[in-house]
Amino acid sequence: MERYDIAVIGTGPAGLEAAITAKVRNKSVLLLGNKGSSDKVSKAHTIQNYLGLPNVSGEDMAKAFLDHAKGMGIEITEDKVNAVYSMGQYFAIQCHGGDYEASSVIVAAGMSAMKPFAGEMENLGRGVSYCATCDAALYKGRTAIIVAYDAEDEEEAEFLAERAEKVYYLPQYDYAGNLGGNIEVSVDVKPSSIAYNDGVATLETDKGTFKADGIFILRQQIAPSQLVPGLQMDGNHIGVDRSMATNIKGLFACGDITGAPYQYIKAAGEGNVAALSAVSYLAELKKAQN
Repeated sequence: MERYDIAVIGTGPAGLEAAITAKVRNKSVLLLGNKGSSDKVSKAHTIQNYLGLPNVSGEDMAKAFLDHAKGMGIEITEDKVNAVYSMGQYFAIQCHGGDYEASSVIVAAGMSAMKPFAGEMENLGRGVSYCATCDAALYKGRTAIIVAYDAEDEEEAEFLAERAEKVYYLPQYDYAGNLGGNIEVSVDVKPSSIAYNDGVATLETDKGTFKADGIFILRQQIAPSQLVPGLQMDGNHIGVDRSMATNIKGLFACGDITGAPYQYIKAAGEGNVAALSAVSYLAELKKAQN
C-alpha cells in the first residue's frame, strides 16, 4: 500500500491551503473530501475581509480555491473517512472506498452541527457503526438498522441487504427512492436514543422502538472525537497549540474544527501553519529513523 507523506481531511479553505502548502514543500499529499469544496464557502453571498479578494462571492472564491489546487496538480479523493488510527510511525485511515496510510494527518473537516444520539458514543464499536459497507460481512443472516442522511446512502443499504436477513432503513431526508426486498423503509421517523444490551441494539424514535443486531448511522460528517480515538477535545472542537498540533504526535488540525472565529481567512492561515508543522514533523521522523 502506498504511504503518503501527508493526508489532509477536508476540502474547505483550511484543507485546500494545507494541501497546497504541503505540495509546495514537495510532499506527497492525499486530499480527502468533496470535489465541490465546502457549501459554507460556495453558498456565501459577498465576502469582504479576505485579503486580495475584495467583495468576492462565495461561488467565485470556491472556484478560485479549487482552481489553485488543481493548477498545483492536487487531486481530490472523494471518499468519506470513517476513522483515523495512530500506528506509531504512521496513520491508518479507514474510508468507505478503501484504506489509506500516511505518515502525518491534518484534520480540516469543518464543524458538524449534528449532535450524537443519547447512547451513541457509549455503544460505538459495540452495536453502533458508521460504515455499512465496511461491516456488511459481519451481518450475514442478521438484522440491521440504518439511519441515513443522504440519498447516496441507499447504495449502502442495498449492499448490506445482500448479506443481511433484514435491513430497517430510516431516511432523515426527503426519500424518493425505491428500496425494497428485505429492506423496510420507514419515513418521517426521528431517532432519539440508542441502547445495546445482551447483543441487541435498540433504537428509540418518535414513532416507536426498532431492534436489530446493530445500528449504522450514515452521517456525512463524523464528530472528531469519534473520528480519531484518543483525540483530546476542547469542548466541541479539537484541542491544538499554536503549531496546530493535537495531543497525538503527527496529527494536526486546522480551520473551523479548532474553534472560533469561523472565518475563511483564519481557516486558510491555520491550514498553512498545519502543513508547515506536518513538514517539520516528517523531517524529525526521518532524522529519528536514520
